[in-house]
Amino acid sequence: MSGTLNKVMLIGHLGDDVKMHYFEGGNSIGRFPIATNETYTNRQTNEKVTNTEWHNIVVRNKAAEVCEKYLKKGDKIYVEGRLKNRSWQGEDGNMRYSTEVHVTDFTFLTPRDGAQAPASSAGAPSASAPSAGAYTPPAASQEAPDEDDLPF
Repeated sequence: MSGTLNKVMLIGHLGDDVKMHYFEGGNSIGRFPIATNETYTNRQTNEKVTNTEWHNIVVRNKAAEVCEKYLKKGDKIYVEGRLKNRSWQGEDGNMRYSTEVHVTDFTFLTPRDGAQAPASSAGAPSASAPSAGAYTPPAASQEAPDEDDLPF
């Protein structure tokens, strides 16, 4: 196989509010951390153990503004994107490294009472892709279907 793939899908909770940075020309970047948890039972002590991983999320332009408007610390979100590594020289002269998830699609998973927040935004067209947590099962019929009402 000659192709490569760089794709990340995460469901987690925001660890902080969205921090916006604006640039000349109207572009913007929103950054926020999300936490994902792994829970298991320790076989020796029989106690429940939870490990938390933190992920640096980067959203651009209009999607960043939507995230800033509707997200707050503690909200649950599904994000999809690509991993990117950054390096820079710190004030002390040492090199610093960071791995970020550059978002291409996201879905808010925390319900809003009374507010109609947009459920999804995409940097790339993915309207046909199912969004996490957005499935609503069809309502069950109250009466049994009549066998004589067959369409053929």
